[in-house]
Amino acid sequence: MARIPIHPGDHLAEELRALEMSAAELARQLRVPTNRVTGILNGQRAITGDTALRLGHFFGTSPQFWLNLQTLYDLRVAEQRAGRRMTRPIAWRRSMNLASCRPLELRSC
Repeated sequence: MARIPIHPGDHLAEELRALEMSAAELARQLRVPTNRVTGILNGQRAITGDTALRLGHFFGTSPQFWLNLQTLYDLRVAEQRAGRRMTRPIAWRRSMNLASCRPLELRSC
């Protein structure tokens, strides 16, 4: 069953509706250009680290919350684009005995 990608802008739009706030007002509060907020709301722009920090501070959430919404959206879009190609096991993995592989050693740099 395909999972429908939901852009973080949809979540942001719900928050703005609940606050009865415009995109322009949110942009003023976040101190960002209005087109950044409208781009997110229209699903044309991704949430960046900077925007996540600002949204987290404004809404009292963690920046990670907003980045997680973006990551989930990106993964679901990738799943849809990959389609059936990703439902079959990758050939090298079927023939490889992973139990015989040594664990990776972590080395300090």
